[in-house]
Amino acid sequence: MKTLLASAIAVALFSVAGCAANSATKPAAVSDAKSAYVPKFDPKLLSAEVKTLASDEFEGRGPATPGETKTVAYVIEQMKGAGLQPGGELKDGKREWTQPVPLLRAAITGTPKLAFNIGGKAKKLTQGSEISVRAPLDGAKSVAITKAPVVFCGYGVSAPERNWDDFKGVDLKGKIAVVLINDPDFETGVGDFGGKAMTYYGRWTYKYEEAARRGAAGLLIVHETDPASYGWATVKNSNTNTMFDVVRDDPSATHPKLEGWIQRDLAVSLLKSSGLDFDKLKKLAQMREFKPVVLKHTTFSASYQVDSSVITSRNVVGRVEGAKHPDETVIYSAHWDHLGVGEPDAKGDRIYNGAVDNATGTAALIELGRAFAHGPKPERSVLFLNVTAEEKGLLGSEYYASKPLYPLATTVADINMDALDPMGPAKNWSQSGNAGSELLDEAKTLAQANGLAFTVDPHPEAGHFFRSDHFGFAKRGVPAFSWESGNDLVDGGLEAGEKARKEYVTNRYHQPADQWEPTWTFAGMSHDLGVLYQLGSKLANSRQWPNWASDSEFRATRDATAGDRK
Repeated sequence: MKTLLASAIAVALFSVAGCAANSATKPAAVSDAKSAYVPKFDPKLLSAEVKTLASDEFEGRGPATPGETKTVAYVIEQMKGAGLQPGGELKDGKREWTQPVPLLRAAITGTPKLAFNIGGKAKKLTQGSEISVRAPLDGAKSVAITKAPVVFCGYGVSAPERNWDDFKGVDLKGKIAVVLINDPDFETGVGDFGGKAMTYYGRWTYKYEEAARRGAAGLLIVHETDPASYGWATVKNSNTNTMFDVVRDDPSATHPKLEGWIQRDLAVSLLKSSGLDFDKLKKLAQMREFKPVVLKHTTFSASYQVDSSVITSRNVVGRVEGAKHPDETVIYSAHWDHLGVGEPDAKGDRIYNGAVDNATGTAALIELGRAFAHGPKPERSVLFLNVTAEEKGLLGSEYYASKPLYPLATTVADINMDALDPMGPAKNWSQSGNAGSELLDEAKTLAQANGLAFTVDPHPEAGHFFRSDHFGFAKRGVPAFSWESGNDLVDGGLEAGEKARKEYVTNRYHQPADQWEPTWTFAGMSHDLGVLYQLGSKLANSRQWPNWASDSEFRATRDATAGDRK
């Protein structure tokens, strides 16, 4: 979990309106000096907004559902009340409140027929139990795979720069690849992939993409809780739901026909039937010399119909225009969507409310917008980007970054907020992943001045850097990071923080239990937003152009557009 930041701000504060009913009230500033303006974020107001967004009325905020309609309308209403101006697409010379995001929507209709055939005997599989298969995102209206050969391909990595190839000599056309999640270094902590810290090669998105590049009929990822960083419930809920993707010219170049996960026990059984030991084969896969293994007398079959169509979802965009440099933009981002209505949990609850993930980030975005709208006018423009379809693969942010409303070359930075801790406070903070940048250095300095120590991502193996909406900006060169609440709690320390994180990941993350709780104080989140405001304000009122660290893989992309920045 992203636990929460901490201590009290020892600077002059002013008060933002204190209840949802009076959310449009303009607060009074204590000083006209931009440097002295530090808003106080009201925990009660944050709580009210999270409670509303995570209520059953919003139906889990699924894209292309009535829940989206209600969510988008609510966020626009709140942004208007906060004093923001529309910052979305241009229409007849005027900005709208939204940016349309065309998405391919796909859902399996009925019950899919899934089975392994081992030595002539069919082993039928139950969707969501031993296996979780995603609706195809290549535009197919049906899937029909009959007795495709099965190949174990280690971690499914092809990394020429690391002299690593898990596919040595195998032709995957028409075959099903079975691979392990995360990087070859995950268990040993040392090697060619950065040790415990996950690279993009460890992400499931990469593994599907690589299978598509090799013409595989499908790819199945073996689920294990530690290397995945979440349990099977998360896999089931995320992958048996309706799937979305950005509309692509050639979707089959990115997605194989079949994408899915299987339980570890099933993988152990499959390998054993071919005379192979799972644990021994995993150890071999952690070495450069590993070679793919065809599973003897084992095939896979799948048959199901697909409801596939192109729909339009929406990013919601509020803006405060800069007084001196309106064409230069600082972005705050957060996603509004969650999983909508899905499979029932043990209590029969089908609504995935997404209170922490990410009603907290959306409420934070609204309140940061209020602070900028009622504070001293910034010299650069500040954008408040509430994106869609994060839960479907960072799609809303990917669409914005690929088709930006404001040029990326003159975008100063993206500050992302995803799953902030509604409790708190904590004595530290972190970022998702471990990428270095001058933006991060600035955040560290400001946080330290507000009593917060920086902690390197305590779970780099989870690959959080690739799992939040800042990633689409980062890979295009824009300095970006995602703020993580601290895990060293004022009340209970690291032990309490890690216990809370584990409880959330196990029992709430991507489950109906991620609901608003009356015990949440929002004290830590309120403090965090003061720091995040100061960071955005400093960038918006300076001539700074923060860059990536000199050894960052994103530095060259940013430097290529240096001529566009004055």
